[in-house]
Amino acid sequence: MPAHIDGRIGRRIAYYRSVMRPKLTQQQLADAACVALGTIRKIERGERGVTDATLEVIADALGVDPGRLRTDRGTAHTRVHDALPALSAAIATYDVPEDGPVRPLQDLHTAVAEAAQWRVAAQYTRIVGTLPELLTELARAYHAAPAEGRAELAGLLVKAYRSADAVAYKAGAHDLSARLIELMRWAAPEAGDPALIASVAYVRTETFFAARAHTAGLRALEQALDTASAPTAAATIAARGALHMRAAVIAGRAHDASAADHHLAEARTLADRVPEDVYCGTAFGPDSVKIHEVSVAVGLGDNHVGRALEVASDWKPSQDLPAERRSAFYIELARAQLWTGLADDAFESLKVARHIAPQHTREHPWVREDAATLRRLKRADSETLTNFAEWCAAT
Repeated sequence: MPAHIDGRIGRRIAYYRSVMRPKLTQQQLADAACVALGTIRKIERGERGVTDATLEVIADALGVDPGRLRTDRGTAHTRVHDALPALSAAIATYDVPEDGPVRPLQDLHTAVAEAAQWRVAAQYTRIVGTLPELLTELARAYHAAPAEGRAELAGLLVKAYRSADAVAYKAGAHDLSARLIELMRWAAPEAGDPALIASVAYVRTETFFAARAHTAGLRALEQALDTASAPTAAATIAARGALHMRAAVIAGRAHDASAADHHLAEARTLADRVPEDVYCGTAFGPDSVKIHEVSVAVGLGDNHVGRALEVASDWKPSQDLPAERRSAFYIELARAQLWTGLADDAFESLKVARHIAPQHTREHPWVREDAATLRRLKRADSETLTNFAEWCAAT
């Protein structure tokens, strides 16, 4: 991967960092971009080159188009989309992987866990940089393993496919997402983990969202709830609660207020029994349920939207929640604010979402739609709104 060594890139990074509102320190930029502080310092001083991948995560953290930082003014945010064919190729050979090395099982566990951490942190460029090779390696390990050793590898495949799916779905590659979900459904039963099977049912809902088949999606989730394990241990409680959260959201999209209320109530009851955490790759707990309450209100629309504003009036998601989930809260809130005539508040919420998880925010279709609406409503407004709309490719 080429490294840009031109010192002007570092000066541009320092400039955009200094004009952020609020201004970012080098440490804050390093934390937001998941880059070492020393690396940021050297880049800004022109003492170190910067790869395209690093430049992109820095640009995301600053909320600017990567082209604004490059000397050559290259094309905007194409790295994730350009990597999708490699993901597609990796899963095309899931049953006939090419020969090659396989790392020890513990190393594979570490790699899969790292990808899952990137997913909940909305670090999609990091995922696409490693997942194609990891998926191929896992498939190779799975098919080479004796029958009695395949269950553990099947579980790793499910988790890795889920991280890849997060990128595909967020990038709008719904056909690729659907293929990854079918592979999850293929591998999950062999893993023999009921909580993992429930998590796949949770993710499968994406295909119904993409097709706008909300009633069918609700039916599929309720079938998954019927077959889910009894909620006894923390993992099974969280798995069942996550299914109820998801069912509430898709019921809201189906404008079924009664079903949405029922599933939210069930999710709240289960959330009170476990601490807020990430279980089988899904954040679950009281705060996550509250975020989903906002999503349900926005999905139901009309006179339900006010409920989203009520929740947000005296509550904000904790910093301990995964970045992707926190940014989703502000994206949903922005839509509720826009619909109720609070355009300035909506823009502020979108900016908060971008600050929390820039890659997730930029890829979210609602952000593009709402930024375009705000731009039309506030034609004579500041350059900040115009820059935001250009950053997320709003039209």
